[in-house]
Amino acid sequence: MHKVVIIDGCRTPFLRSGTDYMDLMSYQLGAYAIKGLLTRTGLNPALVDKVAMGNVISNIKTPNVAREAALTAGIPSTTPCHTVSQACISANRAIADGCLEIMTGQAEIVIAGGVDHTSDTPIQFPRKMRKKLFKAQRIKTAGDSLKFLTTLRPTDFVPEQPQVAEYTTNRVMGEDCDIMAARFGVSREEQDEYAVRSHQLAEQAFQEGFLPAEIEEVSLPPKFKPIRKDNGIRGDSTMESVSKLRPAFDKKFGTLTAANSSFLTDGAAAVLIMSEEKAKELGFTPKAEVVDFVFTGQSLEKELLLGPTYAVSKLLKRQNMELKDMDVIEFHEAFAGQILSNLKALASDEFARENLDRDKAVGEIDMSKFNLWGGSLSIGHPFGATGARITTTTANRLQKEGGAYGLLAACAAGAHGHAMLLKRWE
Repeated sequence: MHKVVIIDGCRTPFLRSGTDYMDLMSYQLGAYAIKGLLTRTGLNPALVDKVAMGNVISNIKTPNVAREAALTAGIPSTTPCHTVSQACISANRAIADGCLEIMTGQAEIVIAGGVDHTSDTPIQFPRKMRKKLFKAQRIKTAGDSLKFLTTLRPTDFVPEQPQVAEYTTNRVMGEDCDIMAARFGVSREEQDEYAVRSHQLAEQAFQEGFLPAEIEEVSLPPKFKPIRKDNGIRGDSTMESVSKLRPAFDKKFGTLTAANSSFLTDGAAAVLIMSEEKAKELGFTPKAEVVDFVFTGQSLEKELLLGPTYAVSKLLKRQNMELKDMDVIEFHEAFAGQILSNLKALASDEFARENLDRDKAVGEIDMSKFNLWGGSLSIGHPFGATGARITTTTANRLQKEGGAYGLLAACAAGAHGHAMLLKRWE
């Protein structure tokens, strides 16, 4: 098995949906990330063996968005590319796929990451209209066209409204998180405090240059105005301001609001991984080694967003390590309630015995190590790209802070979880 190392990572600015990326397609955002990665590393595109990208909201014109993004970024057509989808951990899955190919000798150099562009969400006609349009492909004469037109009704033209909902349960994720927060006794005040923390830390990380170092500038025609910063960060957030917002999902009893929930986001991110041997041969200095990673599945009814707890428990048990051994910890922030529920589950002896096959709790997370450069609540969450952002940040924090081990984890729709262990490269 070949050792996998992370050379570098980068991303586009993450922007709120419906803002400056409105006129782009997903593959174009992905191309900005890949091109930026090639530019900052100086890697010859012809040396890339594989490109893998995660994506959730697929444009039917570019179903293999990794291919179109790679070609647009200058990757040769001889390099195979594939797209994967596993909800909010799609980029993590792409990176894991790349790691497995390198570990087994199928590849030496892989670019992996993800992209999502909710501003470009495909809008569907109702099924009855789609059936009529499908049959309309057989129209040959003027009489056929007239007959078809007489079948149309005004309701046929009312589009289906897109919704981020769990297909199996028909609940939106915020509803599930409201239920989970109540189950773990996470108060509205705790969630608002965490959300304010995320925004203030992200603004601080931007001002100190940590986040800008991960971002590749995007300039869009025709004016080519440079975009250099995520536009969802509210560094002036206070408890007073966020506490005024009304519940967003359960209007009567809910504790989730627009302020303590992640927002729809457009963006792309990419990571360059290599075999250790190839990195040495090409003269690259890695930032981190990929030690191990896991994916988990949980109950869709009760554990939709508890993926980090299950994945971290499984990973640490496999590595015979503990949370206290981690120097850098980065979790995807879908909701403040989701983060705080997972922190409580990890610290619960009862939860460990009943659900994790452990005698005692996984452990308490030291918040002085946790998401210190902000997170998805403030930076934004393009579904298919977040995993690559978190991977890049974990590697960069290890180098910046001089820690030995970094742990990253995320939840995902479909009740999935992911965790990865990185080791700082010395």
